[in-house]
Amino acid sequence: MLKTEGLTLHYGGSQILHGIDLQARAGEVTCVMGTNGVGKTSLLKAISGTHARSAGRLELDGEDVPRVSAQAMAHRGVGYVPQGRMIFPLLTVRENLETGFACLPKSERFVPDEIYELFPVLKDMAGRRGGDLSGGQQQQLAIARAMITKPKLLLLDEPTEGIQPNIIQQIGRVIEYLRDQGRMAIILVEQYFDFAYGLADRFYVMERGAVTVQGTKAELSRDRLVAAVSV
Repeated sequence: MLKTEGLTLHYGGSQILHGIDLQARAGEVTCVMGTNGVGKTSLLKAISGTHARSAGRLELDGEDVPRVSAQAMAHRGVGYVPQGRMIFPLLTVRENLETGFACLPKSERFVPDEIYELFPVLKDMAGRRGGDLSGGQQQQLAIARAMITKPKLLLLDEPTEGIQPNIIQQIGRVIEYLRDQGRMAIILVEQYFDFAYGLADRFYVMERGAVTVQGTKAELSRDRLVAAVSV
């Protein structure tokens, strides 16, 4: 579903990503791991178009994608749940979900029952303002909003950060459900090792803006991964 070759990113005069080669397949969770500051979030921003890549090739669903805006990438089928959730605090839950309609034809601009089945709290709080929700509820809303766009590729940046354990378990079940549907590729940036290891089919470990270890769960032992992300 996604393939990058030599993906490079600069912020001003600083090079943040150094030639990233990455693949993410539909029906799989691809986990990007590493300590703070190694470029994981920057990689998702480059893929999503939030920050234009400096160089390199990006292929989505078999088609080369030029350097385009985040809005254009969303229309091409990239759903992005950023770190910090970035929901609209003064809009209601329903209105937050409806912001995803911009990527859909008019005939598909409705909230599917599947959303409320996966996140029942959002149905109960549909009229509440986003800023009144707990952190865990906001995270559920952010994921649901991305799902509204019916993405081919779902990017999740630290979905467990600051979230209570029962919500982490629910988010894990939703990710498993989406993976098992086989319709989308999921890239998960995550520092909670057990959560990531339990979900991932394929791993990329980053250090200083470059991939240092990669492979499937069958190819990489748990001990090797722990050692790689503990550097």
